[in-house]
Amino acid sequence: MKLAIWLALCFVLIVPAARTQTLNGNSYTVQGATPEREAALRRQIQMMQPAVLPYRIRFVPHWQYLYAAKIYHLHVPTGMGSKMFTHLASRSIFIDEDLYLGEEWLGHWIAHELGHLTTNSAREEDAERAAREYRMRLKERSRNAIPRSREPTI
Repeated sequence: MKLAIWLALCFVLIVPAARTQTLNGNSYTVQGATPEREAALRRQIQMMQPAVLPYRIRFVPHWQYLYAAKIYHLHVPTGMGSKMFTHLASRSIFIDEDLYLGEEWLGHWIAHELGHLTTNSAREEDAERAAREYRMRLKERSRNAIPRSREPTI
């Protein structure tokens, strides 16, 4: 009975935060993000052109992140921290909203999580191998998309 109450409480708390939106025909949802963060995330994923897209990406408060990590039996290698994780079976990426460190940070680590999906592997080495390619694409396309400022001529 307590488990049922706990699950119902979690569902009631999660649903309002799970505002979903699909833009421009993308086949994934972004839940719980501010409009600015969602736009940045979608732009970065579009630039990376991953072989496999997630079904959903969830920005959640720290307590929900810890709960999801526990439920999905997340194993973090010794000496590493976790600010995002991918649940391969549901193709879901969870992002700890409380540990968000900006757009550049987001692009770097979402590439790693997309690497897990692309390789369909929980191994960090496999994810990093795929992430390197995604990060190169992001860096290259970001550089080309932003016009460089010109020095004023005198």
